[in-house]
Amino acid sequence: MANVVVVGAQWGDEGKGKIVDWLSERADVIARFQGGHNAGHTLVIDGEVYKLHALPSGVVRGGKLSIIGNGVVLDPWHLIEEIKTLRAQGVTITPDTLMIAENTPLILPFHGELDRARESQNSVAKIGTTGRGIGPCYEDKVGRRVIRVADLADDATLELRVDRALIHHDALRRGLGLEPVDRIAVLSRLRAVAPEVLQYAAPVWKVMNDKRKAGKRILFEGAQGSLLDIDFGTYPFVTSSNVIAGQAATGTGIGPGSIDFVLGIVKAYTTRVGEGPFPTELEDADGQRLGERGHEFGTTTGRKRRCGWFDAVLVRQTCATSGVNGISLTKLDVLDGFETLKICTGYMLDGERLEYLPTAADQQARCTPLYEEMPGWSESTEGARSWADLPAAAIKYVRRVEELIQCPVALLSTSPERDDTILVTDPFAD
Repeated sequence: MANVVVVGAQWGDEGKGKIVDWLSERADVIARFQGGHNAGHTLVIDGEVYKLHALPSGVVRGGKLSIIGNGVVLDPWHLIEEIKTLRAQGVTITPDTLMIAENTPLILPFHGELDRARESQNSVAKIGTTGRGIGPCYEDKVGRRVIRVADLADDATLELRVDRALIHHDALRRGLGLEPVDRIAVLSRLRAVAPEVLQYAAPVWKVMNDKRKAGKRILFEGAQGSLLDIDFGTYPFVTSSNVIAGQAATGTGIGPGSIDFVLGIVKAYTTRVGEGPFPTELEDADGQRLGERGHEFGTTTGRKRRCGWFDAVLVRQTCATSGVNGISLTKLDVLDGFETLKICTGYMLDGERLEYLPTAADQQARCTPLYEEMPGWSESTEGARSWADLPAAAIKYVRRVEELIQCPVALLSTSPERDDTILVTDPFAD
């Protein structure tokens, strides 16, 4: 059976939550493979709104196994609160429906404190982090001093891991003018939360491979967007993990040969939260209109998103780095009523035309967009469920996007409601 990876193909906030939820009806397993609770997915199902941060979007669907993979960094206290919130909304979450990889790193309170202290004292260039400790936790992971889920099961190991981490963190905190970490308090909080987390712990790599061999359909859910990838994003204004599709394998413990289809989620225009370059950003009435019509505020932070015209150069680039087989184009309805639409088809940098975004930060900042104009449409596309429901100008816009990004549209989303989706190619088709 086909296994599908879903990745954001811009700077995040592309509408992955709805698409993952829509696809999860066809899947048996939904696995989150990177990021932390800095991500946010909003699902609207039969008028009920669910806001997810750490949990895979599949948890709201009964009869599915949801997995948090080792590529994720997990705040255990936030996880427990998120589970409580969803249960209050009628969602059933048990160890039979949720598994957490035993080698998943844990975000501890001092990670968030370090994150916020760095950002507040950074007078050179703020990164625009959410301040939730995701970056410092990933640093501890590669520094071999992180506490992992499995460590919660043995108190002697837990103490050793905490002590190793504090040797590093207390030295950093002195340099930032922070008090040393309260070791006793950290251990006490970890011991208290351990039973709640350990009930979900499992050898996820084995579960995933067993499910694959049994012919189960697996849906891999990414967070953020490919332009925030630590290697291929607009560095240093990026997240602290690999966001592109290749991370689905290493972030869950399954071989890359098990991936059959990569679906890139692409918004019909472009948005970004936080700092960093944004070639097509609009600071005029059109940008304001996109933000208002698209309700462009972050699920996690509430921060207003920067808005701009569709950038085909960037999406073509992310489709290449993730090996995208087809895209899901979302929020087409936000473009309803624009008399003229613009698509970025290239950049000018120091008098030279470029067909890609350069790696150097100073060059990225100096790139100016080259636009192609297309007629807009006055009819509404909201709620359309077939090509016949779309205005001719909207179809032409979609087809031109396909040409410019060199990738076909597999799904077209026309509202936050899960059923307002036009299926062109089923990613799960064998």
